[in-house]
Amino acid sequence: MLNSPIERLKLIGTIEGISFIVLLAIAMPLKYAAGFPLAVTIVGGLHGLFFVLFLLAVANAAIAHKWSLLAAFGAVIASIIPFGTFVLNSKLNKRQTV
Repeated sequence: MLNSPIERLKLIGTIEGISFIVLLAIAMPLKYAAGFPLAVTIVGGLHGLFFVLFLLAVANAAIAHKWSLLAAFGAVIASIIPFGTFVLNSKLNKRQTV
């Protein structure tokens, strides 16, 4: 199932993307609207961990599949744009079926 670097990247990208959306859409409003900063502390820490794992997965996939620096950079940029990792997963799926 997760034998290839691309499959690992897609899984970690999905988790990282979900954690980013939860951070932006739930934890940040809880902090600023409800005065509950612990939400950002917890979700932010988890998101940071998933972000680092995502960067490692991008590096692994880029090396294993001989991506250009531009392709690897694009994958990293996807992680800082909301829903970007989901778009990246879609592009990786299309690349695999070709």
